Amino acid sequence: MATVRICVCGDEGVGKSSIITSLVKDVFVTTKIQPVLPQVTLPPTLGTPDNVTTTIVDTSALVHERHTLRKELRKSNVILLVYSDHYSYERVALFWMPYFRTVGVNVPVVLCANKSDLQSSGTTPQVVSDEMVPVMNEFKEIDSCIRTSAKEHHNINEVFFLCQKAVTHPIAPLYDAKEAALKPAAVSALQRVFHLCDKDKDGYLNDAEIHDFQMKCFEKPLGDDDLRNIKQSIQRFAPQSASDEGIDGKGFLVLNKIFAEKGRHETIWIILRKFHYTDSLSLKDTFLRPKFDVPQYSSAELSPTGYRFFVDLFLLFDKDNDGGLNDSELKALFNPTPGIPPSWVDSAFPSCTVRNEAGYITLQGWLAQWSMTTFEEPKTTLEYLAYLGFESTDRGGTTTALKVTKARKRRNKPGRVERNVFKCYVLGAGGSGKSSLLSAFLNRPFSQTYHPTIKPRTAVNSVELKGGKQCYLILEELGELEPAILENQAKLDACDLLCYTYDSSEPDSFAHIVELRKKFPQLDFLPAVYTALKADQDKTMQRCEQQPDEYTSALNMAAPLHVSATWGSISELFVHLAESATHPSTAFPKLDDEPVDRTNLYLALAAIVSVAAVSIVILKRNLSASA
Repeated sequence: MATVRICVCGDEGVGKSSIITSLVKDVFVTTKIQPVLPQVTLPPTLGTPDNVTTTIVDTSALVHERHTLRKELRKSNVILLVYSDHYSYERVALFWMPYFRTVGVNVPVVLCANKSDLQSSGTTPQVVSDEMVPVMNEFKEIDSCIRTSAKEHHNINEVFFLCQKAVTHPIAPLYDAKEAALKPAAVSALQRVFHLCDKDKDGYLNDAEIHDFQMKCFEKPLGDDDLRNIKQSIQRFAPQSASDEGIDGKGFLVLNKIFAEKGRHETIWIILRKFHYTDSLSLKDTFLRPKFDVPQYSSAELSPTGYRFFVDLFLLFDKDNDGGLNDSELKALFNPTPGIPPSWVDSAFPSCTVRNEAGYITLQGWLAQWSMTTFEEPKTTLEYLAYLGFESTDRGGTTTALKVTKARKRRNKPGRVERNVFKCYVLGAGGSGKSSLLSAFLNRPFSQTYHPTIKPRTAVNSVELKGGKQCYLILEELGELEPAILENQAKLDACDLLCYTYDSSEPDSFAHIVELRKKFPQLDFLPAVYTALKADQDKTMQRCEQQPDEYTSALNMAAPLHVSATWGSISELFVHLAESATHPSTAFPKLDDEPVDRTNLYLALAAIVSVAAVSIVILKRNLSASA
């Protein structure tokens, strides 16, 4: 915040103007002061919270000045409410606090008992701290209380410091004085901070982790004596929470509760803000959702840094080293987040990717899942990178974990597409074997039971191409949403390849592909591979004007690949799909009457002729010189 605006309120004669004058002039002014001082603006000074500029506005309690008072209250960030005797103290609860609520302001209030120098003389009834407690309990807006004396210049700087701190480091969101406990939202935020700082995930902040935490938040090391004192402070309230092993989660909360109770809540705010929390204890929107644009025809992928982060995360939480994340390990991993991403739930995670025999997601499946999420929803990946504590070495933020691929426009142009994640729609008649194909892609055992696909179903896995290069392939069966998806141009633009499938043992199966291509002519602009499934069964003639081989031959395309989900060789189909997506021009019809492009030949011949001409000129010059 650039400016803290303080509205000074209270009954007439309590010393509002004297407090302001005493601050500005640094001495008590004995001469008569005007009833309402003009606005005072103080520049940032050393010790000012967050180096803010402070504006102090004096007000009048007179009835005919109420309009001005209301206007100033609504513009303020904090209210300094001053009283000086028993009558003005009673008016705090009876008039001023209800009045602030009536006006509709919801800002912190600092309660100031002025003229404390008069208490010793007996001319003013003593208002002890105990009398402030009922008011604070009744009005949660009251942030803090303090005694001042403008005459003796006692606590004058401090009262305005409290006002500044009430805005820059508010206690209200952190601590419930009535319950003497940290508030639930603060507990949740601090638990996430603890979780992220516990690098080895053993449930303790050891001395090295505490040192790293101290440097991150306060940029200065913690001495051995300081660390010992911190542990002793925790042990007074939770003996088991601070030991040679370190400080556990409960101890970390106890420490922050001590900070709140001792008025050091700015320390808690320094911690929370270093971890990107707002005043409402939510993570900053700019932190969760940084600017990241993916141009049309491009896609988002994880960068090597992003893959490394997710690999390390998997290995860190695979506590039993069985190569899979079980339910409790997944829960622990997603602890600092709102939970598994909604899109994962929609795709029936983890059944949409690679699992081990126990049904737990493997490292291969984990990376495939994040590759798919980044391809389809890069903003979700960025959000979860933030939740999970990704930190870039160059301060580039979470966007350094992603990269944008080069745009692909003319897919029928020869060449390799510069991307490593591809999406393939698997199309075909009901019962043609699409679901079994997806299951085989995930190395699932073949099932004879037929379950028609209603909702779109996705399978994602890595594929190793010839030469050892790895890419990720997303196969999607569209279910009953097939017509709606194929009519959506944006959905087609996001698709890299079509896999047309038919049941080679069912005579009416191929006709579905023919009708589909007639109904949606826009499919002709996408690369495609034709696949005959259930090749382990008896092949039958298709009831169609052309048999599949003739149909693809007429398009000058490769004949359908005959595969079966029961064959181990079906993996070759997935490699072929990935290579077709990588080199999309190979999966388009090849027209015989295409003119041959001899441009390169002509350029080469022109270059040869030019070189020859230059050589002849040089040779003639040399002969002339010899003569």
